[in-house]
Amino acid sequence: MDNNLYNSYGPQEEPKKKRADKKRGIAGYFFSGLSGVLVGALLVWFLIPSVVTNLPTSNKTESTSNVTETQQVSVDVTTDVTSAVEKAADSVVGITNIQSVTDFWNRAETTQEAGTGSGVIYKKEGGKAFVITNYHVIENAESLEVTLADGVKAEATLVGSDIWTDLAVLSIDDKGIDSVIEFGNSETLKQGETVIAIGNPLGLDFYGSVTTGVVSGKDRAVPVDLNGDGVEDWQSEVLQTDAAINPGNSGGALINLTGQLIGINSMKISESTVEGIGLAIPVNTVIPIIEDLEKNGQVNRVSMGITLMDLTDVPAFHQQDTLKLPGEVTTGVVVDEVVAKSAAAIAGMESYDVIVEMDGQKIEDVISLRQYLYNEKEIGDDLTVKVYRQGELVELTLTLVETSNL
Repeated sequence: MDNNLYNSYGPQEEPKKKRADKKRGIAGYFFSGLSGVLVGALLVWFLIPSVVTNLPTSNKTESTSNVTETQQVSVDVTTDVTSAVEKAADSVVGITNIQSVTDFWNRAETTQEAGTGSGVIYKKEGGKAFVITNYHVIENAESLEVTLADGVKAEATLVGSDIWTDLAVLSIDDKGIDSVIEFGNSETLKQGETVIAIGNPLGLDFYGSVTTGVVSGKDRAVPVDLNGDGVEDWQSEVLQTDAAINPGNSGGALINLTGQLIGINSMKISESTVEGIGLAIPVNTVIPIIEDLEKNGQVNRVSMGITLMDLTDVPAFHQQDTLKLPGEVTTGVVVDEVVAKSAAAIAGMESYDVIVEMDGQKIEDVISLRQYLYNEKEIGDDLTVKVYRQGELVELTLTLVETSNL
C-alpha cells in the first residue's frame, strides 16, 4: 500500500516540489537584483556631484567666462636705426627714366619706362627741390619722373650730370616737400661703423626699402668702363659696405646713425663668388660735384688737350723702334693726338710723347693721369710734365684750361 501510494503519488508530488523551489529561486533573484539596483542607485547618488563638477558644462555663459582672450601688448620699440630711418626716409625718392621707343609694326613712336632708380632730396631753394642721383640712373632719358614718399609723382628737370663721378642733379617743384636730407662727413667714418641704405631695389614696388650694415672699407678705388668698350676708363673712389645694395638702389642714400647722408649708393660687385660688397660715393666727393652741376650744368674740369693710350697697350716692337724708350721704362701714357691751340700744344707737346711724371708724381696709366688731373688741379694751374721723346727725357710746363674751352 505504502509502496503503491508512493508509486502513485510519488511522481505527482515531485513536480510540485520543483515548482515551489523554482518560485523561491525567482524570488531570490528578484530581491538580489533589486538590492543591487538600490545599492547602485545609492552609489550613483553619492558620485554624481563630483562627476558633474569635473564634466565640461554646456552652459554658454559659463563656457565663455572660462575662455582666456588673446591679448596684444603694444610696445614702442625705438632704436638708433629706427630713429635714423624716421629722420631720413622721406627725403629718399624714386626716379623713373622714360625713353622713346618705336613700335616695330606701325612705326609709331611712344614713350615708356626704361628703368628706375633712387634719389635723395638735399635742398629746397627758389620754389624748387634738388635731388641727387646717379648718372647711370638718368642716362639717355627723354624725360624724368620723381616719385615722392607719399606716392605723388612729379615731373623732373635735369640740372646737370657727370659721367666720371656717376652723379646727376634733378630739380622738381617743392610743393608738398618737407623732408630734406642733412649732409654728414664721410671723412670721419670709422671702419665697422653702422650704416643704413635706403632706396628702391628692383623698382618702385619695393619703395623705401631699408637695409643695414657696416662700413667695410674706406677709400676704395674701383675701375669702371664708362663707354662700354671693355676698357677701364676711370677709377671710382668709393666706400665699401655690406648693407645690401641691389638694382634700383642706385642713387639712394647711405646714412649714419644720426640720419645724415654719408654716401650715394652706386653699385655692387655681383660676381657669383662675391657676397656683401656694396659701393657708395662718399658725400665729401659728392658735395663739390653737385655744386658745380647746379652752377654750370656740368663739372668744369681742367684739360691738357690730348688723346691718350696706355703704354702697356703698345707692342714691345713699337715701344723700342717707334717710341725708342729705354728698357727700364715699362709704364706711362702715350700721347696719340694733340689738339690745336690746347694747353699741350702751346707747351710744345707732340704725338708719341710718353708721359711718365706730372708735378713729380709717377704716372703709370691713363687712369692715374686723369685722377691726378681732375682731382688735384684747377683751371689756370700750371702743370709740370716729364715725357720721353725719341728716347730723351723732356720737361714741359702747361697752363691748364677748362675742358669746354677746347
